[in-house]
Amino acid sequence: MKELELKYGCNPNQKPSRIYMSDGSELPITVLCGRPGYINFLDAFNGWQLVSELKKATGLPAATSFKHVSPAGAAVGLPMSETLAKIYWVDDLGELSPLACAYARARGADRMSSFGDFIALSDVCDVDTARLIKREVSDGVIAPGYEPEALELLKQKKKGNYNVIQIDPEYVPAALEHKEVFGITFEQGRNELNIDEDFFSNVVTENKEIPQNAKTDLAIAMITLKYTQSNSVCYVKDGQAIGIGAGQQSRIHCTRLAGQKADNWWLRQCPKVLELPFKDDIRRADRDNAIDLYIGEEYMDVLADGAWENTFKEKPEVFTREEKRAWLDKMTDVALGSDAFFPFGDNIERAHKSGVKYVAQPGGSVRDDNVIAACNKYGMAMAFTGIRLFHH
Repeated sequence: MKELELKYGCNPNQKPSRIYMSDGSELPITVLCGRPGYINFLDAFNGWQLVSELKKATGLPAATSFKHVSPAGAAVGLPMSETLAKIYWVDDLGELSPLACAYARARGADRMSSFGDFIALSDVCDVDTARLIKREVSDGVIAPGYEPEALELLKQKKKGNYNVIQIDPEYVPAALEHKEVFGITFEQGRNELNIDEDFFSNVVTENKEIPQNAKTDLAIAMITLKYTQSNSVCYVKDGQAIGIGAGQQSRIHCTRLAGQKADNWWLRQCPKVLELPFKDDIRRADRDNAIDLYIGEEYMDVLADGAWENTFKEKPEVFTREEKRAWLDKMTDVALGSDAFFPFGDNIERAHKSGVKYVAQPGGSVRDDNVIAACNKYGMAMAFTGIRLFHH
């Protein structure tokens, strides 16, 4: 297949629409089910690159959950604690395969943003992963292959219209890439930057110690940022992104947005949240929305008389600001990556509030000394990579 006609482009009024190979060669994908759209393919191809690089960097199966051409989550296939399995709503599925663990982590980090996602998997989709995908609200998945039973499970989603794409893992794109804007063609070399341990060798802070697990987390952060709309910042802990801030014009707004998502991930693990008395018949999405409100500043939207009865068996106590801060203070050893330099130390001050201990960023600001001083103030270790990772 050399081209694939699409229903429409980014919006229904944008027709005609198709994907094709400009050199006339065969497309490196096969649509096994559904009819993916323009944005689906943008998410699929960016997501596939991300998980392929995570697998190469860590040696572990990887998954990502994409929405609007940026990842909502990304993770490698490490085992989950009982608490993580519970907050990701997979504690009823038993022991999961490494690939399923990767997707549970990628999907679960920011369930609000992952609702209706497009999934990318680094490895052949197995039955465990398909079972997990089948019960979530999602637009589609791309993977290098599918176990027969897994494919049959996925074909049952959306009354047989779920988008399932198989990509040739041996496909290598051309060294030059092109895009058109306003009828004008842009050309650039592909960003083939290899992110490995050496990427974090230039440690500029007083604390020079970045252990192996932290280097892995920093690599996950930087690879994730490589495929996130800029400006972007990513918080990572224990092999998974826990907060991604994408497409913000201000670096500090990026850091705050991603930091708030990381905070929410940690707050969901607090016993007070884990023990919320949800009604038995509440839907998964409504439960996620209720938790997001409960741990935020708009908690009365779900706790007010006449409102809480729709969600809970009994009215929960308010999760006070002081209780939340006390719990957040227990989050430690978080890694933080930035796709461009931090211009001010305020980014580090905000990162500290979310337990950041390890930082990677390009460096090169006229205020690098201010940023380094802020890291030294909190005993953080920060590496200058010297490489910017803008993605547009």
